[in-house]
Amino acid sequence: MDSDYLTQSPYTDPGPRLDALVGPAPLPRDPAALAALVRGVLLHREEAARFGHAVPEERMREDAESRYATELLRILGERGTAPLTEPRPPAERFVGTCRDFALLLCSLLRATGTPARLRCGYGTYFQAGFHDNHWVTEFWTAGRGWVLADAQLVVEATLGRGLYDIDFDPMDVPREQFVVGGEAWRACREGRADPDTFGVSTIPEIKGLGLVRSDVVADLAALGGTEALPWDGWGVMEKAEDEVTDADLALIDEVAAVTSAAGTAGDARRPDAVRRLLGDPRLAVPAEVVSHTTYGGVRVVSLSGAARE
Repeated sequence: MDSDYLTQSPYTDPGPRLDALVGPAPLPRDPAALAALVRGVLLHREEAARFGHAVPEERMREDAESRYATELLRILGERGTAPLTEPRPPAERFVGTCRDFALLLCSLLRATGTPARLRCGYGTYFQAGFHDNHWVTEFWTAGRGWVLADAQLVVEATLGRGLYDIDFDPMDVPREQFVVGGEAWRACREGRADPDTFGVSTIPEIKGLGLVRSDVVADLAALGGTEALPWDGWGVMEKAEDEVTDADLALIDEVAAVTSAAGTAGDARRPDAVRRLLGDPRLAVPAEVVSHTTYGGVRVVSLSGAARE
């Protein structure tokens, strides 16, 4: 097994703060136990009503702009004193998005010896007939290879029930239920799926092949160690539909062929093709990205050199 996905990226690296937050009891090594831990300290910003909790406006706006696990853990440390291994009341949780659930689980899996990585794609289990833009964690298990896990779906200990109506194990999400960006692109390009059924359910105007194109690149970047925010864009991601050339389409086709195969049981290491593709200036993560923030508008964000491949 290649050590690439055991090694923390600058985004998933928890830093020294993790030990202080864990407390006297060590972190569990079982992936399901780690996912339950994540579920107990994070709150998706669209879930607050299910907890009967009013999230302060600044948390809705600012928490999910945290790019790095170190920032997420810092905020958790400031919100409460309970060990990370104990579920928290909503007021003491980090208020984020699906990407934050995936990022923290990936970070903890790597920290406890399980290879893991983030995947960008679409969940079919939020709204019938719709592919909702979503991020999950993929972890390596002996005998199975790469398995998809969605910590956001794990039963919420403080409620004694799950928040989502699913009929599968959230630690083994079927690949037809979560479609990685590359497979979504191929399905749309080959006429097997309607691009308008791929989007963001909470923002109906965000949908279609342009979004899928962006998610193909975001998934590639995550496989290469840059776990971007869901609304970040660069290179070919930022092109309007009428600006996309045949060469661009062929490039995304190539990326999709590589990344849609990247979750198979035989894929035990980061393929050289990922590194090669990320060397293309249309795909490479630059020093500055365009961030289409939900609450702060569009802005250009500078990334540190350490945060790029």
